[in-house]
Amino acid sequence: MSTVLTTPRSPTFPVPDTFNGLTVRQAVRRTRSSSILKVEKVGVESQEEVLDSAMYENVNAEWVNRKGAWLIHPALIFAGKMVIDTIPGMRQDISWFLVNLVYLGFSYLMFHWVTGIPFQSDQHAGVYDELTLWEQIDQGAQYTPAKKWLFIVPVLLFLASTHYSEYNPWMFAINLTALIFVLIPKLPQLHRRRVRFMVDEDDPSGLGSSTAPTPRSGSSTPTNGEIRATAIETITESKFE
Repeated sequence: MSTVLTTPRSPTFPVPDTFNGLTVRQAVRRTRSSSILKVEKVGVESQEEVLDSAMYENVNAEWVNRKGAWLIHPALIFAGKMVIDTIPGMRQDISWFLVNLVYLGFSYLMFHWVTGIPFQSDQHAGVYDELTLWEQIDQGAQYTPAKKWLFIVPVLLFLASTHYSEYNPWMFAINLTALIFVLIPKLPQLHRRRVRFMVDEDDPSGLGSSTAPTPRSGSSTPTNGEIRATAIETITESKFE
């Protein structure tokens, strides 16, 4: 005598997470969270990257160590000062104030904003694509003579601007803020670091993360049909046994 089993119209069976050493990814609803401030690291400092960067000379950054390169900065500062002084009615305090802001603005844009190299990027296998000019100088080494000079010049210009502006509190506050924005990216602690604001942290796939165990050696990878059949057999045995 055979027994007929009737299946409910809308059965609900617990789906096991693992079938024969495989992990099933289940959809998990994740709430979106945002971070006000996030520091990310760019690039991978590997042996291959070191070899690719040393294969050819990086002319985008090597000029800072050449003869006469250090004199470019004071020459540009005094040239800019002379140009600003030609404006009718220009006072010395405002002149030095503008020179300081313009130099710090161009310095930040050149050394800490623009990434990559403008030419011969294929010779280095793209290792400089995400690096700023400051991070490319001396292959990323810290406290080199060139980097010390580039650190000192903004400080000296800030002191000169503060002195000639007769220590005006508003000019001092603006000059100090601009100086901090230029000096902070030069610190070794922020090498290859990027500061992001208002970053959304969520799983773009909408699936919960799960770690699949390593399949046993010599076992063949099952197909989708085999996984589905195994799932039905396991559910049936656990429900009607």
